[in-house]
Amino acid sequence: MCSTREATVAIPNVVLQSSLSMPVIGLGTAAESNSTQPIKQAVLEAIKLGYRHFDTASMYGSEQALGEAISEALQLGLINSRDQLFITSKLWLPDNHPHLVLPALRKSLQSLGLEYLDLYLIHFPLSAKPGLIKFTYDDQHDFLPFDFKGVWASMEQSHNLGLAKSIGVSNFSTKKLEHLLSFATIPPAVNQVEMNASWQQKNLTQYCKSKGIIVTAYSPLGAKGTSWGSNHVMDSDLLKQIAQAHGKTVAQVSLRWLYEQGVTFAVKSYNKERMKENLDIFDFSLTNDDYQKINEIKQERMLKNGPASFDLADDLFDGEN
Repeated sequence: MCSTREATVAIPNVVLQSSLSMPVIGLGTAAESNSTQPIKQAVLEAIKLGYRHFDTASMYGSEQALGEAISEALQLGLINSRDQLFITSKLWLPDNHPHLVLPALRKSLQSLGLEYLDLYLIHFPLSAKPGLIKFTYDDQHDFLPFDFKGVWASMEQSHNLGLAKSIGVSNFSTKKLEHLLSFATIPPAVNQVEMNASWQQKNLTQYCKSKGIIVTAYSPLGAKGTSWGSNHVMDSDLLKQIAQAHGKTVAQVSLRWLYEQGVTFAVKSYNKERMKENLDIFDFSLTNDDYQKINEIKQERMLKNGPASFDLADDLFDGEN
């Protein structure tokens, strides 16, 4: 019988501008309930399978559970040191102010029980009133002007203090990245965005590649079953045809497509078999015919207004498609 260590999958890495290596596959940990136990168990199981990148955020409610899982993994000998893991967390809107970035990061580190993050992201290019913690904002007056320069200077300070080995952004359009790069001393290492076969983000990924910014896809399978996601990926007849031809699943084809774009991704499943399935994408390649079919898939952004219940699309994503 194989040991746990022998059974793990070796996940390839990409090298960020900070020179840090980041596994191309991460496990998302947005909490599905108030219970921390499912997250802890999922993370421990994922580590056994070979996952080394875990994605959380202050808004997810999973930082403490992830931290407990990391501590337990060390006690069980599943990993030799915390340095074997890559941990990403994110700054939520009410802390998106220059004077609140460092306190928010320190609070995340305390919840995780860690001394540093491998990657810290600005969750959205939006600022809410300090202390106004919501997942969805219903009133435009909840938002305040976003101080790009001030917030990024504080992000750079968090890196310089060693609290975040890499810094980056999430849900940034090409236009907003261009603005950020015009004054950043430390460029963003990563831009985490909604990306999958039904929202391919071709212009944004080309731009990021030209600037050395790694793209991480969230909802790489379309976020089926969430309040805002869709079934467009998993129910795609074209993807089903490709999957059948390769003897793979739609999920595996979808993730392989992202991998072949040079894109990293965070998958979210707490089911052991699906976690294994999502790692089994390195033994086949897509064909030109496959790409032609994938290019025919109807394109639609699902998270149109970010964390707002009202129309914010033009301001948030700058009409990008």
